[in-house]
Formats: sequence, structure tokens, C-alpha cells
Amino acid sequence: MTEQTKAIAVFDIDGVVRDVSGSYRRAIADTVEYFTTPAYRPTPLDIDQLKSEGIWNNDWEASQELIYRYFETQGQTREQLQLDYNEIVTFFQSRYRGSNPDNWTGYICNEPLLLQLSYLEQLTQAGVAWGFFSGATRASANYVLEKRLGLQFPVLIAMEDAPGKPDPTGLLATVRLLENGLAKTSAIIYIGDTVADMYTVQKARELDSSRTWIAVGVLPPHVQETAARGDAYAQTLTAAGAAVVLSNVQELTPKQIQELVNQSVRSV
Repeated sequence: MTEQTKAIAVFDIDGVVRDVSGSYRRAIADTVEYFTTPAYRPTPLDIDQLKSEGIWNNDWEASQELIYRYFETQGQTREQLQLDYNEIVTFFQSRYRGSNPDNWTGYICNEPLLLQLSYLEQLTQAGVAWGFFSGATRASANYVLEKRLGLQFPVLIAMEDAPGKPDPTGLLATVRLLENGLAKTSAIIYIGDTVADMYTVQKARELDSSRTWIAVGVLPPHVQETAARGDAYAQTLTAAGAAVVLSNVQELTPKQIQELVNQSVRSV
């Protein structure tokens, strides 16, 4: 990167850094099935359709919403159901982390990584600062960043630190941590796999128009099982504001970052 176009890259974690189709999304399906006794197990497409609404980034809330919607199809109202949100969270966590809070044995232990440490080192060498803004809990995010990837004290804004996406507060906070009092960086790139991630960039742009904000979409592995589904998902991310949609985050090379920044500058 040149001095004139230095950039910050902020990464979502789920679906970008790690494949959560067999963990978070499996836990959503388990939870909905359990609380619908067990009449309904949402498919991956059902979950994608919910998340395409752009407001269900929190998987506990997404689980609760799918439970509500199932019972509404059965003629029951939300007021009649009186779901206990804490019970939903507890059950979800028992599947995702496991039953022992001090020794995780759940689905999280088997999440495939979608990027390598060498990729982040490549960005650093090119002068691209990087960090993470995720709706995952801090413990879950640090599990993959520190234990799996081997990062030491990564810049991270997690669920406990900011409102849920598409609220841009967490993205702005991540950028401030990465700049650490230095001169403001002109170009910020946020890389995510959901509509909520793309909307987050739009809202950040509305709050701070002095910077170049670029949304980059990544196709999570579960939508790449067929070309038609991958294409449809990519179109959804593009419609939500993605400047480009990639099959894997590591396709976002320093050269690609430079090109995205140049394109954004020219389009202003």
C-alpha cells in the first residue's frame, strides 16, 4: 500500500475466519428443534433467509425468532408462548460450547479455519492494519483467534463490547483501537458474510463521511455447495452494499485492497 492509500481491514469472524455451518448454525437448528418439541428443524436455507433480513446477527435472538415464527404458523401468538430467552441461550450454549463451561467440548471445537496466520502477516507487511469486529462472545472469538490461530492480544470488539450489528458502534470502536491515536486512516474495509455486515458499513459511512468505507462480502462455505445458491447469496450481499463478493477471505490480497480503495476514490 502506498502512503496515500493506507487502509484498515476489519474482519467479521463467523463465516469469514471460521466455518460455523457445523457449529453456530447447527446449534441454531438444535435449539429451534428442541423448543418446538421437536416439530421443526430449520434448514440452512431457512437460517440464511432469516439473516438476509439484516437484523438477526445474534444467533440466540435468531433462534428465538425462528421458534416464534414456527408457532405463529400453528396459530399461536408470541404473547401466548412466553418463551424464556435465558433458557434458549443456555440450551444453545450447551450445544455450541458443551455442558462444561471450563472445558469446552461442543461444536466450537471442530470449526474449520478459513484463513491462515500467514495471510494476516502478509497484510501487515503491506502496511494494512487489521482487527476484528464480531457479534460472537469474547470468549468464543478469542478461542479461534488466540487458541486456534495463535494471535496474541488481537484487536477485537465482541458481543459484550458494543451493540449488535448493523449498529456501527463496534466497527467504529475497532477502527479507533487500530489507529490508536495516530492520524485518521482514509480507507476502512469491513469484511463480512451477512447482510447485517454490509448494512453496518452503510451506517458507518452515514456517521463519518470523511473516510472511505468499503464493504467486502465473503461467501460462507455452506452456500457454496451449489453454484446457484452461491450466486444467489452473492447477489444478496451485493444488493446490501458489498463492493465485491469473494469465495474466501484470503482472496482479499493487498493488491485487491489497493484496487478497491482506488475504485472508491474514483467513484466519489
